[in-house]
Amino acid sequence: MTGRQKPYDVIVAGGGPAGSTAATLLAQHGHRVLLLEKDSHPRFHIGESMMPRIAPVMQRLGMDWGEGNLQKSGADFIDEQSGRQLFFPLQGRYRTYQIERSEFDRKLFDNAIAQGVEGQQQEKVLEVDCAQNGVEVRTEKNDYQGRYFIDATGRSALMGRRQRSIQRIENLGRFALYRYFQVGHSPQLDDVFTTGNVKILLADIGWLWLIPMVGRRLSIGLVVQQDKPKGIDQQDLYQQYIDASPLLNTLLQDSSPLTEIKVEADFSYLNQRRYGLRHACCGDAAGFLDPVFSSGVFFAVKTAEFIADRVHQGLQEDIEDDPQLHAIDDPTYQTGFRTMHLLIERFYSSRLIHNLVFEADRHPRIKQEVTALLAGDLWQENNHFQQGLLRGRG
Repeated sequence: MTGRQKPYDVIVAGGGPAGSTAATLLAQHGHRVLLLEKDSHPRFHIGESMMPRIAPVMQRLGMDWGEGNLQKSGADFIDEQSGRQLFFPLQGRYRTYQIERSEFDRKLFDNAIAQGVEGQQQEKVLEVDCAQNGVEVRTEKNDYQGRYFIDATGRSALMGRRQRSIQRIENLGRFALYRYFQVGHSPQLDDVFTTGNVKILLADIGWLWLIPMVGRRLSIGLVVQQDKPKGIDQQDLYQQYIDASPLLNTLLQDSSPLTEIKVEADFSYLNQRRYGLRHACCGDAAGFLDPVFSSGVFFAVKTAEFIADRVHQGLQEDIEDDPQLHAIDDPTYQTGFRTMHLLIERFYSSRLIHNLVFEADRHPRIKQEVTALLAGDLWQENNHFQQGLLRGRG
């Protein structure tokens, strides 16, 4: 340990999309910011499919986030048993992409450094002490002082687990199994890569995703919502549902798996204490939802934007020690998170796809309003479908 360092305005733990976004915006405001990442970039992370409404935040960051990524036109919802399918277009005012998370996260981190953030990689935060007169952060290598601490540690949820404020959200996906494939050329595959659409395939146990990526690769995953059948391991379960899909069998002819089958657990929770004395949580450290509608990175950068702008105000006005600094933003956060939570819950529990989504073409207003939510436009005042969700009648 090299000892105590000179104080910072803000110390951010976690160099993923949330941490890099918060750090960059605060540095743009002229604050001295330290960004600590426990790993080193580039590092693998799942979550390739983006929502269009991430674009305004990328513009604030000065990022050309489409460079090197596959443009995404929209989302296809498919029920192979009934043959029903519906496309939701997501290319409106803003474009969106299927991204390579390792490179995307690295570019965000490097962009933060280029805009004045002091960044350290391979330095894990061990302890945080948020007191009335300042913040003390201890890592494996140093002790740091600051005026404010931002927890962007993802699903590690440093402050939430320390404060025992993580509440699991039931009735959504329980875990995901996924792998990557290298594929060749066929008319069906060429169409997949030309449109860039994410495909959501309904399954009796949950749902499957198919995401095309640059380099003729497919990300294919199975999200399990029900109890796993007895007598079958996770690897065999994944393969069973891949084999049961006519579409996936067609697309994966002559393909080669690029990875082993991976597992993601710890699905769906809310941090009930997202802020307090000289600290706030953003991204997955504030809450995480089942990825069926691709909201993970969107919530990461959007909540980081909320937090950074409010911390800037607090530092300017010397009120950053107010434990309720972020209370004013609670209604906005709750509207966005709860809308997506309820939409996902309806997806699983009330045959939303069959009763609404596959009927949406008959109701242009409803399709337009659902499409707005899938794009990340969660704060409209005139989205009647969203208002119905929030009132419990969606």
